[in-house]
Amino acid sequence: MNELSRRAVLRGIGAIGIGAGGLAMFPSVAAAATLTRVLVFSKTAGFRHDSIPAGIAAIRTLGSQNGFTVDATEDAAAFTTANLAQYQVVVWLSTTGDVLNAAQQTAFESYVNGGGGYVGVHAAADTEYDWAWYGGCCGAYFSSHPAQQQATVVVEDRTSDSTAHLPATWSRFDELYNYRTNPRPNVHVLMRLDESSYSGGTMGSDHPITWWHDVGSGRAWYTGLGHTIESYSDPLFTRMLLGGIRIAAKATTTTPPPTDIELARGRPVTVSSVESGTAHNGANAVDGNSGTRWSSAFADPQWISVDLGSTRQVRRVRLTWEAAYGRAYRVETSTNNSTWQQVYSTTTGDGGTDDITVSASARYVRVTGTQRATQWGYSLWELSVLGT
Repeated sequence: MNELSRRAVLRGIGAIGIGAGGLAMFPSVAAAATLTRVLVFSKTAGFRHDSIPAGIAAIRTLGSQNGFTVDATEDAAAFTTANLAQYQVVVWLSTTGDVLNAAQQTAFESYVNGGGGYVGVHAAADTEYDWAWYGGCCGAYFSSHPAQQQATVVVEDRTSDSTAHLPATWSRFDELYNYRTNPRPNVHVLMRLDESSYSGGTMGSDHPITWWHDVGSGRAWYTGLGHTIESYSDPLFTRMLLGGIRIAAKATTTTPPPTDIELARGRPVTVSSVESGTAHNGANAVDGNSGTRWSSAFADPQWISVDLGSTRQVRRVRLTWEAAYGRAYRVETSTNNSTWQQVYSTTTGDGGTDDITVSASARYVRVTGTQRATQWGYSLWELSVLGT
C-alpha cells in the first residue's frame, strides 16, 4: 500500500453571587481596583441587533455591582485619544459595518496598542472589514450563520476568569457565527462550538467561539455569543461577559493553557487484530517512527487502544493514516478501561492526517473503526495523543 499525501484537517474535535436580574456579582479583590471605567460602543452601519439595549443595561448593572462606571455611546466622535484615555476597556457591543473614520481608527489603535482593552461581543466580528488592524484585534471576521438554535459549547479553558464558572459543556440557544478564518493560531481559545450538536456550522470540529489575546501592550477578548435579548439576563452569560471585561482590562490573572506534550509515545497498546502474516503490530503506532505502522485484519469493526499510564488531560488526538484508512470511526476515552466516553466520531473520513481537538480527563484512548474506506483493514502510521 502507498502512503497518502498528508492532508492536515483540523477536527474537533472566589464565590460567585447572583444579583438582581440574574447578573453576576464579583467579590472585591485588589486586582479589580484597576477596572474603574468602561465605554460601551454600539454604533451600527449594517444590521442592528434588538439585543443591544439589553446588553447595555446588563453591562451597566455589572458595573454597579462590581465597582466600575459604565458609559454608553453610539457617537464615533468619542474615539479620540484624550477621551479614550479615561477607560480601561471599550466594549464593541454588536457593532456592524464601517463605524469609525480614519482618525478615529488611528486613535483606537493607539489606545489598544498602548495598553487599553477591547471586548468584542457577537457582531463586533461583523464590523470594519476594510480595517485590517481591527480584524486582527477582534481575532476573526464574521462569515455566515445558520438559523438560531440550541448548540453545545465546549469550554476548553476552565481556568479563565470568564469561563471558570461554566460547565465543561454548555448547552445554549444562540445565533452561531462561522468565521472567515480560524483564529486559533493567533489567540488563546476559551470555548469552541461542537458542530455535531447543531446544523449549519462550516468550520468543522475546531470552531472557536470565545477567545482572548494580547494586542500590542493591550488585550482583546471576544465572544461570538450574545445575539439574543435573553442572553443578557442569563447569569452564566453575564458572568462570562464580566470576566471578559476584566481580562481585557488586565484586572485579573490570565494564563494561557499549558503547552501540550505527547502522551502516547511508547505507551502500552492493545488492538483488536493484526494483519495476518505481518509485523504491523499495535506498538508501531506509538513508536514515533513514521515508517512503521499498525495494520488490522481486513474486516469491520477494528480498534486500537493506548494506556497513558495515569489519568491525563487530553486535548488532541492525531491520527496519521496509511492508505487503508477509516471512512467511519470514533474516538473514545476512559479512566478505567471499561467505561468509555465518545469524544469524536465521523462517517466522512478522508485519510491523511486527522488532527482532532477534544477535552477529556482520561487514562485510556481508543480509536474504533466501523467502516473501512478500502478493501484492506485499518492502518495507522501514528496514533498521537496530546495533552498534559
